[in-house]
Amino acid sequence: MLKKFRNYTIRVKLLCYFFAVVLLPITILGLFGNVIYTKSVEHEAENHTTQMIGQVKTNIEFHIKSMEDIIYYISKDPNVVESLQIKNSLDSKRVDLETKVRNILTNYTEKHKEIAGILIVNDNGFYVSNEIYRIARDPLTNEKWYKDAINHMGELRLISRPIGRNITTKNNYGANIISIVKAIRDPNNSEVKGVILIDIKTDIIKDIINNVSFGKNGFVYIMDDNEEIVYSPINKIVYRVKASWLKNKQNIIKKIKGNNYQILTDKSNYTGWKIIGVFSLNETLSAVINMRHYTILIAIITLLIASCASLIFTSSIAKPVAELNNLMQKVKGGDLDVKFYSPYNDEISQLGNNFSDMVEEIQKLIDMVYVEQKSKRESELKMLQAQIKPHFLYNTLDTISWMAQKKEADDIVEIVNALTDLFRIGLSKGEEIITIGEEMKHIQSYLKIQKVRYDDKMDYQINYNKGIESYKILKLILQPIVENAIYHGIKQKRGKGLIVVNIYEEDDLVKIIITDSGAGLHQDQVQEIQEILDRGKAKQHYNGYGLFNVNERIKLTFGPQYGIHIYSKFGEGTKVEISHPRIKGEDSIICGKL
Repeated sequence: MLKKFRNYTIRVKLLCYFFAVVLLPITILGLFGNVIYTKSVEHEAENHTTQMIGQVKTNIEFHIKSMEDIIYYISKDPNVVESLQIKNSLDSKRVDLETKVRNILTNYTEKHKEIAGILIVNDNGFYVSNEIYRIARDPLTNEKWYKDAINHMGELRLISRPIGRNITTKNNYGANIISIVKAIRDPNNSEVKGVILIDIKTDIIKDIINNVSFGKNGFVYIMDDNEEIVYSPINKIVYRVKASWLKNKQNIIKKIKGNNYQILTDKSNYTGWKIIGVFSLNETLSAVINMRHYTILIAIITLLIASCASLIFTSSIAKPVAELNNLMQKVKGGDLDVKFYSPYNDEISQLGNNFSDMVEEIQKLIDMVYVEQKSKRESELKMLQAQIKPHFLYNTLDTISWMAQKKEADDIVEIVNALTDLFRIGLSKGEEIITIGEEMKHIQSYLKIQKVRYDDKMDYQINYNKGIESYKILKLILQPIVENAIYHGIKQKRGKGLIVVNIYEEDDLVKIIITDSGAGLHQDQVQEIQEILDRGKAKQHYNGYGLFNVNERIKLTFGPQYGIHIYSKFGEGTKVEISHPRIKGEDSIICGKL
């Protein structure tokens, strides 16, 4: 990724650097500040909930202990102690004792409005109460709560769901009560003489719980040691809290109905009940979430401002660099008529001005080289033409041809005429571009002469599409390749060989394929020759200068996309493919470009 980033434009890099400088501190402050603030809020909420749970536990224990004290005082009253001695309803003291005991119980129930009823039952089944009545005639000593109190002598027993009992209260509180029972001993012999039961209204627990607040969705509820709910406020969440979650755990976080809730538990050693506090972390952390939203909003606004500023800053740097790069691309494509302009005098402007000066110098050097090369070629051509003396040469060849005709030497006439055409087309009045028809006549004359020399060794064919003769072509590009085919292909093979020249047009190209059935080349030789042709520089020991010169003339005249490609297979022959631009008669060539 780092390597890929380094390949980006300077504008992108500068923008990334600006964003990093701005975004990094905002991100660090936002993340760490948010985490620290979140932890602080969570800790404060947890401490507050723990304190509230502790307060609820203390208040409940206080009220339950006050009920236990009432049981103690009632059990010590002489009238109550005597009533516990009654064995049957026919006892003469029963009515009088029952009245006295009810008066005692009335004093407690009037003073303590949370008491729904008090019931005293002795071991003979005799019971006394102002508010509680037996439903069926079955003895109360058979009741589960009675037996539970007897089996746990001296212990206070709490029944959170007193249902299925053989007793009821005068106002029929139903399940909205909690029963407190305790067995009573005989002070003389410590034998069990009965049980005192007090039903207290759950309103007292409701008042205690309603006095604490955990936000809009937080609540407290109570669970006994049998994992039964003693009291809970009306809340849909409480029934989704599983008792298994709370085993051996005092602090857990669970997701309920899409929200995260923290559940804290504190168990009362006195009552055995669990006071459970539940509060919504989503609600608790709403302030954190709001702060996070504000942080994100501020970060976005800051980034937008930074982006605008970055675009302005980077544009002043990247724009001239991009402009300079575009000018370099144009120069790379061959356009030297470019110039960098900047109203400033900074380093980039200095670089651009130096670039403009360099391009201008390159243009001058190219023009100078072009003029020198053109003058040199014209001088060489004039020298060659002066040496050959074309008119004298043509007249001499015509004389030889006339003498041969006179002596009826037709083969000599054909060779002399071919040689005449060869010289005439080769000179072409100093023109570099001739028609394909003239080039084919030139190569045909050359092959005729070679056919006479190698009659039993060589044959040839020239194929072309009709109408292609009028197209223009660089002159003398076929003869060197055909010469290579003869001397390096046909002569090196036993038996008679064939040279085939095919000329056709393809899209905007003229394709010339020269094939020989000679000895062919090895693949490493083909690869070496093709590399030399592509590289444009021949090695010192390289002998195929004709092939190399033809390729260089085409590329220098028309461009690197044209030229020669060679294919060969040892023992089977060689194929040379020439790609030449298609030039119609009206087209012209200026400075080596179409």
